[in-house]
Amino acid sequence: MKIILIAWQLLANRPLSAWLNVTLLALGLGAAGFVALASERLDRAFSKDLQGIDAVVGAKGSPMQLILSGVLHIDVPPGNVRFSELQSLQKHPQVRAVIPVSLGDNFNGFRIVGTTADYAKLYEANLKSGQFFQQPMDAVLGAQVASAGGLGLGQSFAGNHGLGSGGEEHRAALYKVVGTLEACGCVLDRLILTPTESVWRVHDKELATDEADRRQIEAAMLGEREVTMGLVQYKSPLAAATFPRYVNQNTGMQAAAPAYEVSRLLRMLGAGSAVLQGFAAVLLGVAGLSVLIAMLNNLRERRADWASLRLLGASRAKLTGLLLTQSAMLALLASVLGVFFAIAAGAAAAAMAAQSGLGVASLSCNAQNAARCAGELAQQIAALWWLPLMALAVASIASVVPAWRLYRVDAQTLLSARRA
Repeated sequence: MKIILIAWQLLANRPLSAWLNVTLLALGLGAAGFVALASERLDRAFSKDLQGIDAVVGAKGSPMQLILSGVLHIDVPPGNVRFSELQSLQKHPQVRAVIPVSLGDNFNGFRIVGTTADYAKLYEANLKSGQFFQQPMDAVLGAQVASAGGLGLGQSFAGNHGLGSGGEEHRAALYKVVGTLEACGCVLDRLILTPTESVWRVHDKELATDEADRRQIEAAMLGEREVTMGLVQYKSPLAAATFPRYVNQNTGMQAAAPAYEVSRLLRMLGAGSAVLQGFAAVLLGVAGLSVLIAMLNNLRERRADWASLRLLGASRAKLTGLLLTQSAMLALLASVLGVFFAIAAGAAAAAMAAQSGLGVASLSCNAQNAARCAGELAQQIAALWWLPLMALAVASIASVVPAWRLYRVDAQTLLSARRA
């Protein structure tokens, strides 16, 4: 305890130098921790958004564009496919279910998705209020939509054409909010779900002059209805080897594997992670060099203090331990600050990603979800258990040379320095 108190007093006597070293080391640790948290958050978000989806079938084009638009909802789809052709895949012996997805409209930037009740079951969604849609023009809001859109149960709203805000408003056909979903930390949070027939009806009413005309249009287009894509579930994992080839060769559609395309996307994002990791390594190197210089200066400027400690009976080993204790204190302070930097940067990045439409969940803390926020914070801190070890390693390596010099200096030399 005496060594710890003395080490703390020695650091407190030079607060500017100590905090400079702590800050530099904390920035490097924070950058490394941020990369780790961001990678883990991306993996977790993509895993949630892809759960239960074995393949995506849609118009020919870019497979990654198909996944980004139909699963992650961060891109525009390559086109539409006939609903009847998509339904025919349901008869394939390797297919357990085909869930239609129709895109094209939005409300305040949140996408309106025409689909079936099976879509919400993919993510094991739970209702927060109201009920799930029962008929065309019913709408169920995701958690982010309900909190940001200003809509409540029973209210009506008009969709806007296009997948981004600012398109032409479809005032001829209004949606009615019948339910809201609990937050799931997945893509459902930022979507508005409605029956597939709702999307058809909205655009039919744009063409019709009255209700009778609308019914005639519906009857005439019954065999030509289109959807954007279908989400396919296999009966067996073995279907992954043959079903996509069957679709690509025997139909006018294409099949894309979400797991493969997302892994390609993560590899491309890995270049950015490598840059951040390199930046963190540079900061840690600079921090280590700063600790080394500070310890060497400490050794030179406080030779009289070291001599006094030797006069009081301190051995070489105790003096060396005192120097190493100082570096350990710097490392522990930096690790606490580094964990804070990493979590704060991760939260800010997640919030910006959520606002820009990227598929990364951002949890807004309030009185209702305080327990969940505390649990997530605890998980993030636990995931950064290695930061204190990294800080101790950097500080220890930087202190090796000063500690060795102090250990080799004999008592006579220190006493001479004290008398000088």
